[in-house]
Amino acid sequence: MSKPVRVRFAPSPTGPLHIGGVRTALFNYLFAKKHNGTFILRIEDTDQNRFVEGAETYIEESLKWCGIVVDEGVNTNEKFGPYRQSERQAIYKKYADRLLASGHAYYAFDTAEDLDAIRKEHEAEGKTFIYNWHNREKGRLVNSLVLSAEETQAKLDAGDDYVIRFLSPENETLHLVDSIRGYMTIDTNILDDKVLFKSDGLPTYHLANIVDDHLMEISHVIRGEEWLPSLALHYQLYDAFGWEKPEFAHLPLILKPTGKGKLSKRDGDKLGFPVFPLAYKDHQTGAISRGYREDGYFPEAVVNFLAFLGWNPGTEQEIFSMDELIAAFDLKRVNKAGARFDPDKTKWFNHHYMQEQFNDDLAVTFKQIQPELAEIDVNYIELVVALIKERATFVTDFWPLSHFFFQTPTDLDEKAVKKAWKDDSPEIMTQVVSVIDSVNDYTVENLQTELKGWITKNNIGFGKVMMPLRLALVGALQGPDVFDIMYLIGKDETKRRIENLVNTLG
Repeated sequence: MSKPVRVRFAPSPTGPLHIGGVRTALFNYLFAKKHNGTFILRIEDTDQNRFVEGAETYIEESLKWCGIVVDEGVNTNEKFGPYRQSERQAIYKKYADRLLASGHAYYAFDTAEDLDAIRKEHEAEGKTFIYNWHNREKGRLVNSLVLSAEETQAKLDAGDDYVIRFLSPENETLHLVDSIRGYMTIDTNILDDKVLFKSDGLPTYHLANIVDDHLMEISHVIRGEEWLPSLALHYQLYDAFGWEKPEFAHLPLILKPTGKGKLSKRDGDKLGFPVFPLAYKDHQTGAISRGYREDGYFPEAVVNFLAFLGWNPGTEQEIFSMDELIAAFDLKRVNKAGARFDPDKTKWFNHHYMQEQFNDDLAVTFKQIQPELAEIDVNYIELVVALIKERATFVTDFWPLSHFFFQTPTDLDEKAVKKAWKDDSPEIMTQVVSVIDSVNDYTVENLQTELKGWITKNNIGFGKVMMPLRLALVGALQGPDVFDIMYLIGKDETKRRIENLVNTLG
């Protein structure tokens, strides 16, 4: 890299952060760290009509939970601050004026009502209205290209509402470069004259974005595919200012699980999986949207599956730590085509990371979410967790997998009873109680040795003993190793459960 790598993630605080935005932040972060660069969080809050209280904090907490560390941002190493666009308003007018002075922009005084009427007239004729070279200096449009300098100044002095539009050139071909999509050409005749600045003193996204990226010395702009149509204007703005352009990279869309259409904020609740990193409560409606954190996902799993939405390492490796992702990440391996979101694959990642969690941490979480464990020693819970977590994807799976470690089963699975309980089962299980009672040093190994030895000595089929024994302990034919269960619940409880089964089934 010829100059220091500086990238930014620039979300708008208009609601919860979609996982598509988290992926954009992640790819920027990975690229920055790969090249010893700087990751910047900039809050683009110029659209005050859509501003949502608390959304900025939500964004910051989401990145922190994912392990995406901000190098520069609000209240963090503000080298080029402020990092909220709403606090940079005084900056943008100067650059809008520069474009006016150089002839790259002009004032437009058209009212919203007039423009709407013109659009409807075009639609009635089967045409699309575009404010650009073919109509900006004729017809009913009112702008500084058709007004004299005196007329224009008079409108400004009178306080007439206006916008400043970019003067898109006629009959030119733009040559654009994208690190992911390669070379592109655009005919400027199809471009409209985008609004850059409004009379309320606020810039539009396009002007603020370019000015901030330049002033913050952004070297690479890595953003979602939805911004690709803006690339032509942004190229022209850099040229109009005479500034060096950053390198651009537009990430592929994240598609619905069907592979058709962009994954939206509404798809999660509709299809039954989160699309936000953290749960989010809408302050207006009170509706709560699910989050990966609250649904029991580990941040490592979320980062891992997001990395594979549009990127691949070129190997068979699927499990990556953050450091491994940083080492492997390369924009050249980001795909152009949309990436299909697979809810089952996200669970697969979470199951893997479940196995890497410390049992004591999982035990604490399990105790916190399960009321029945309030009085249970966390050290005992930890021993149980060690036996069951390989079958679990979420901590919420633990109780169905382990309730019999904490409570004597009161219900018996009917299918299991039919399969395990035979005419001679009462007699066999009564003898099993005696065998267990004879084990003095009550360990897993001694239980296995004594009981298996007794089964072999008496020439009894293992199934005739082990299935009803499991039924007595669990209430069903499932669960960890029988001898582990017997050891953890203890000799007295083991004997009691077997006796209860014999008395119940006779």
